[in-house]
Amino acid sequence: MTRPDHLPEHTIAEEHVTKSDHPQQATRTETDSLGTVEVPADAYWGVHTMRALENFPISKRPISVYPELIVALASVKQAAARANREVGVLSGLKVAWIDEACQRIIDGAHHDQFVVGVIQGGAGTSTNMNANEVITNLALEVAGYPKGRYDILHPIDDVNRSQSTNDTYPTALKISLAFSLKTLLAELELLRKSFGRKADEFHDILKVGRTQMQDAVPMTLGQEFHGFATTLGEDHARLTETIWLLSEINLGATAIGTGITADPGYAAAAVRHLREITGLNLETAPDLIESTSDAGAFMSFSGSLKRSAIKLSKICNDLRLLSSGPQAGLGEINLPPRQAGSSIMPGKVNPVIPEAVSQVAYAIAGTDVTVTMAAEAGQLQLNAFEPVIAHSLLQSITWMRQACWTLRVNCVDGITANVAHLNAMVASSVGVITALIPFIGYTAAASLAKQALATGRPVADLVVEAGLMTRQDVERQLAPSRLSGIHPVTQAIPVIDLQGEPSE
Repeated sequence: MTRPDHLPEHTIAEEHVTKSDHPQQATRTETDSLGTVEVPADAYWGVHTMRALENFPISKRPISVYPELIVALASVKQAAARANREVGVLSGLKVAWIDEACQRIIDGAHHDQFVVGVIQGGAGTSTNMNANEVITNLALEVAGYPKGRYDILHPIDDVNRSQSTNDTYPTALKISLAFSLKTLLAELELLRKSFGRKADEFHDILKVGRTQMQDAVPMTLGQEFHGFATTLGEDHARLTETIWLLSEINLGATAIGTGITADPGYAAAAVRHLREITGLNLETAPDLIESTSDAGAFMSFSGSLKRSAIKLSKICNDLRLLSSGPQAGLGEINLPPRQAGSSIMPGKVNPVIPEAVSQVAYAIAGTDVTVTMAAEAGQLQLNAFEPVIAHSLLQSITWMRQACWTLRVNCVDGITANVAHLNAMVASSVGVITALIPFIGYTAAASLAKQALATGRPVADLVVEAGLMTRQDVERQLAPSRLSGIHPVTQAIPVIDLQGEPSE
């Protein structure tokens, strides 16, 4: 087999291509049902992985870009080996070799050997075989044998014993998503706390609220940021709830859910070992036929992730609006300046961090569509499109996690308030008259609001001049703590008619 010109640049095989101006690189010969293939001598992967590199030069992204997936694959293989020893179908010596090889991968070694592309046909078979081959050759190394001695330890007969791609791959995907979700939740919580600290910092800063991009009643800047923190807390709770979607696995189902080639006690043993290895509360699906063919859990998980991303983007849009200007916009807050904003306009600084986070949200919304279509496209006893589901979800979690980090560290932690500007806007705001409606009535309030807009005069002065309230009463009712609802008026308030007498 010759290497095509379009083989992805990321592959290990790239280093071993024979070229006219380079000396021949060392190879070893491996064989599968299609024939023989020359594999780089120092590669831990083998013939099946080489075929995948030839067949799928598409994404130029190896599966190793998602380390949680690699760890999950090794965890599944480790649990399978231990279960196979328990049911008596694999020798203790072979299991010891496999176990050590898997542990090295779980500990972070040799991830660069997982080279197949994230986009592949075959329902993940190439990924499964890449794992089988790497684990086999690592295990052979542990045992003191050279790579490729499959007569001693075989990738399929031993490492893949009692398994199929159709149960190991979706199981590994769910585990990798659970691992990734934990790191995302940790970052999301740190971001929530960052907004919470700003809410405390801005607690007493009054500002004009807005609805439909028009001036509304007053609030504090602290209340606004507290709302952001609450939103993120709710998203944290909703995403945490999705863990149960990932806890039901089909390991032991083998090809289509019937458990063919696996010992009757294998599934229970495998999930028990996998719980111990991963620390996750995993359980075998009650219907392995259904579990093997249905991708609904991935679709639901994707929907929850999209919900969180879109809400985070909404917060970023608010930050961009609140910081707009600095001279001709709202200019209520200042975002930390991160980089020059224009190649032509000197001094311009753009809200690049919120902009980047919103773009992540748009990408996650797009991958949600991909996951939905891939889930629908499964036929009969298997969904062949789980590789694109895996890539979509793992990319979304990774980008979301990093977006939360950069928003917190490079933006939210450094936000400051333009207090003088906020005070001036509140002082001139007509919206404050809403607080006086219980005392002067809606009709009078509307009339005075119109007058204030026309003349530019403060509402308080107009109310006092109209004889509707005393200066002292106006100032008490327009105090920042009451305007913002921090100290709400809870007692019964008499409504005053236009003649200044209490109404019935």
